[in-house]
Amino acid sequence: MDLKQTVTSLSEAAGASGSENKAAELALSLLRGYCPDASVINGNVIGHFGVHREGLPSLVLDAHIDQVGFVVTYITDDGFIKVGNIGGIDRRLLPAQPVVIHGKRSVKGVICSVPPHLTDGGAEVLKWEDVAIDTGMTKVELEEAVAQGDSVTFDTSCRSLIGDRITGGALDDRCGVAAILYALDLLSGQSAAYNVTVIFSTQEEVGERGAKTGAFLIDPDIAIAVDVSFAYAIGEEENKCGYLGKGPMIGLSPSLSREISDNLISVAEASGIPYQKEVMNGLTSTNADRYSVNRSGAKACTVSIPLRNMHTPVEVIDLSDVEMTAKLLAEYIREGR
Repeated sequence: MDLKQTVTSLSEAAGASGSENKAAELALSLLRGYCPDASVINGNVIGHFGVHREGLPSLVLDAHIDQVGFVVTYITDDGFIKVGNIGGIDRRLLPAQPVVIHGKRSVKGVICSVPPHLTDGGAEVLKWEDVAIDTGMTKVELEEAVAQGDSVTFDTSCRSLIGDRITGGALDDRCGVAAILYALDLLSGQSAAYNVTVIFSTQEEVGERGAKTGAFLIDPDIAIAVDVSFAYAIGEEENKCGYLGKGPMIGLSPSLSREISDNLISVAEASGIPYQKEVMNGLTSTNADRYSVNRSGAKACTVSIPLRNMHTPVEVIDLSDVEMTAKLLAEYIREGR
């Protein structure tokens, strides 16, 4: 499996929350190489790995397939597209960003930016009601291609940085999807200590909605949410961040299963896999929160890939962290701790 190519292709597939079709189709085609029964169920991509055997505990590997973006609210008479946010987007970075409107056909545009010459020199943060997209088209032309409710995403592609680092959009959480696929690749032809189900879930960025329905459908004994978390960058508090290139971040939280956290740590140490601890003092704001309270509850944990510049068009990860995350998941599933 070409891990870099897999991460890149997943990252560049459009799929804002609620409009994940293109990203889900790609993820489905990749998952079917390991889970032939994989299908899309109420938006979620779900597949069962290997032969499920009676008496084994059930384990879900979850990564969300959606990304942050925008939704078209209306088109002005002079041909500008007004939008609202889908998920948490930092309004400071919006002016002059290139975007793609996913209508009847893809339409490229840019978010309007007032030149500094026409302001009083202050860097004013746009309010959502002031955000507008310029496509160069008239209202009549736009209405033939774009409608209210269409999704919009940043127009970005992955680029290589130094070493194993790459930058792009939607690495949150497409790199988690890639990590699960690579873990399955490492497990191919081997027996597992669990009955493993993979869920690439929708609408995480708007309240973990896909994980909620997926958890209810599968009702696993154990669930591992593979997501991203904050990698240290200049100006941030180091005690609240992990580090690029130092391995997956294993979650520790009162809302998670300490048993699963400790088992993952034991597997990492026994296998020589670098890891980091991520301590959270309450809910995790990941899909693990949904699995832990599903029906009678599942033993849930997070395994997160360090990422800089979250929810921007220039997220940064280190591919070695994706690889080490996959190896940790594979070893855990083999050993059945």
